[in-house]
Amino acid sequence: MKRAKEFTRRFLRDHGLVFRNEDLLSTALTHPSYAQEKNSIVNNQRLEFLGDGVLNLLVAEYLYNNYQTKAEGELTKIRARVVCEKALLGVADGINMGEYLLLGRGEEMSGGRKRKSILADAVESIIGAIYLDQGIDAARGFVLKHLEKEIIEAAQGDFYDYKSRLQEMVQGKTKENVSYAIIEENGPAHARFFKAGVYFQDRLLAVGEGNSKKEAEQKAAERVLQDTSVLADLDQWE
Repeated sequence: MKRAKEFTRRFLRDHGLVFRNEDLLSTALTHPSYAQEKNSIVNNQRLEFLGDGVLNLLVAEYLYNNYQTKAEGELTKIRARVVCEKALLGVADGINMGEYLLLGRGEEMSGGRKRKSILADAVESIIGAIYLDQGIDAARGFVLKHLEKEIIEAAQGDFYDYKSRLQEMVQGKTKENVSYAIIEENGPAHARFFKAGVYFQDRLLAVGEGNSKKEAEQKAAERVLQDTSVLADLDQWE
């Protein structure tokens, strides 16, 4: 009991958090191996389950509000790239999650403080504990503080490179290449909206939209690639 309180209060102090019910955080830090060793049924598995649901909701909410041009299937793929062990391990590393876990002696000796599954699960448990203690707004603040960068990178930087495909196809037909220009830009700083045009010999081939210049250009290139009649006419425009 004393050790649990010590770890809990150190976690709160180190991360500037305040809990109304510190027992929730203690539970979030308690691995099943420690609970079993203490003949207790209290461990972080139920909070992990809850935290996973809260995390999925908050990432989905962020994507829905900030990427209004993306379809459901694309949003689902982006969320999957964020709500995964790799991303959670990044959070765990940033908050030194392994230092605060209550582990059984066997788990401790076998390297449990660095075990990927344990660290990722503990992060979800923390999210669940914050949600129960302080509500959805506090949980959202924690998630975005530690994962917003990963969400943006997943949404903007990991789609198929249509621009490169288009360039290869155009240069295979002509000696020139296409060019891009932003033709519209609006929205607040946290949710910019862009329209980009892709041109060949000053002729507008297609327009793409997105939440970054790069994404808008990629969408424009994708639309050209989907229009076989445009590609067929390129060699006649020289």
